Amino acid sequence: MTLLDIISNSCPLILCSLGALYSEFAGVLALFLEGMICLSGFLFFLFSTLTQNVVLGFILTIISGSFITFLISLAIEKFKANYFIAGTATNLLFASIISCLSSIFFKTRGVLSSPLFSFNIVNVKFFIVIFSVVVFVLGITFLYKTRNGLYLRITGDSAEVLLAKGCSPVKYRILAWNIATFYGCISGCFLVLRIGSFVPNIASGRGWMALAAVFLGQKKYWKIITSVLIFCATDYLSSNIQNYTQAIPQSLLLALPYIICIILIFIKIPQHHQDQK
Repeated sequence: MTLLDIISNSCPLILCSLGALYSEFAGVLALFLEGMICLSGFLFFLFSTLTQNVVLGFILTIISGSFITFLISLAIEKFKANYFIAGTATNLLFASIISCLSSIFFKTRGVLSSPLFSFNIVNVKFFIVIFSVVVFVLGITFLYKTRNGLYLRITGDSAEVLLAKGCSPVKYRILAWNIATFYGCISGCFLVLRIGSFVPNIASGRGWMALAAVFLGQKKYWKIITSVLIFCATDYLSSNIQNYTQAIPQSLLLALPYIICIILIFIKIPQHHQDQK
């Protein structure tokens, strides 16, 4: 089941990267994705345990995450704030919310587990793959095959075109952030489903790697998928190679996916400059 493991492990990052792609096209890169993955993972666990229903917990998580991001994006537009700074600060806000709610409801800021999240892991992996394919195809179809998708894609580079057509770039910037939130929420929920519990900092850098995948993929979704699969295959290798050899330090293995990501970025930077010339 190695291939299933790699693909199912890739799905949260692929979805998160699609959300980042939307925000990149709109010129408001979703730097909050790392925090959103963690927050949605926590909210999914919280709502599921409170309602004793995983499906309802999933729906409430997406609604709550979208509502929070919508309010933040409205405030950014109203007060003419910088999306880059606001997105970075939002990560800190989400971490604070998780810490506060975890202390209130579970009397701990550590790992959370529940019998409700006891699933057949193979079935969970198949579900994650199938669901991810469906929502990814829907997202790509909207982005490239609809008029609103076209308007969103030109928001970042040609906002004046939208204004000339009587459309508001603000609408599409807010839409991009909320779509990024939608995919970030799904990613967080899937990570909790995979391990059957909530772990602090469950994102483990996936939000930042999603942004890197968009850069490496040059905003082309098939290149983004390729980048993500490379990251996740490396992650799988680093997690399992110690079963065969103890010669490689564990700290190096844990850092291996991020090292590969940095190397690919350094390789890509000169190519990017050449393309611009």
